[in-house]
Amino acid sequence: MAECNHDCSSCGADCGERTPGIQKAPMNAMSNVKKVIAVVSGKGGVGKSSVTAMLAVAEARRGKKVAILDADITGPSIPKAFGIKEQARGNETMLLPAETELGIKVMSINLLLENETDPVVWRGPILGGVITQFWSDVLWGDIDVMFVDMPPGTGDVALTVYQQLPVDGLVIVASPQQLVGMIVEKAVKMAEMMNIPIVGLIENMAFFRCPDCGSEHRIFGESHIEEIAARYGIEEVCKLPLDAALAAACDEGTVEHYECYDIEPMAEVI
Repeated sequence: MAECNHDCSSCGADCGERTPGIQKAPMNAMSNVKKVIAVVSGKGGVGKSSVTAMLAVAEARRGKKVAILDADITGPSIPKAFGIKEQARGNETMLLPAETELGIKVMSINLLLENETDPVVWRGPILGGVITQFWSDVLWGDIDVMFVDMPPGTGDVALTVYQQLPVDGLVIVASPQQLVGMIVEKAVKMAEMMNIPIVGLIENMAFFRCPDCGSEHRIFGESHIEEIAARYGIEEVCKLPLDAALAAACDEGTVEHYECYDIEPMAEVI
């Protein structure tokens, strides 16, 4: 067993050092977030951040007050997808989130860096501290649903989010390859360990829909998402197409103008 550093926020062990009942990070008195949904993936490169952005846009179009907490501290991409270039503002005690065209409130480490390409080279406890500050020290206001764009994997930041934030559910993002399916199961099992319900599974890049004839082609292989969902009793499954228009929208900062009807059923569940 590794030597204890007395930082329970970055440890999943059940020992006598841990205070019974993990204390959630407090929300400031001027903010009220009704629901927190973490968007996770077992590995990088499956389009988790673009899915987070699309879910947020779908909820905003439904008239909800929406926020995104970008917890991917070392690889933030949410500001880029929404075309946010200005730095976050604040006063001596509070940070003010950036706001998109649809009124989606966003906080990301990239809004605090002098240059968006500056690397963030921090160890786990510091990363965890930033997450709790984004939750507690940002003036979110009244929010119906906050999406937390998680970093890939099941490391320190994931533990911090699950332990410190009142997460109501997870949306797990995957791609069709069998290897990815195996890693998805790690994310599912971590959710079970932390007693957090899984809202649904999203298989991104599941198929390519021909713009000429409308036929669908499984470029990355056949889907395995249904069998994973059945194995763990997850009822909601959503499959999204591989779409060059989405990639262009994220690159150009116009994701709010992108239409994705395939994701609407998951937004309805949330």
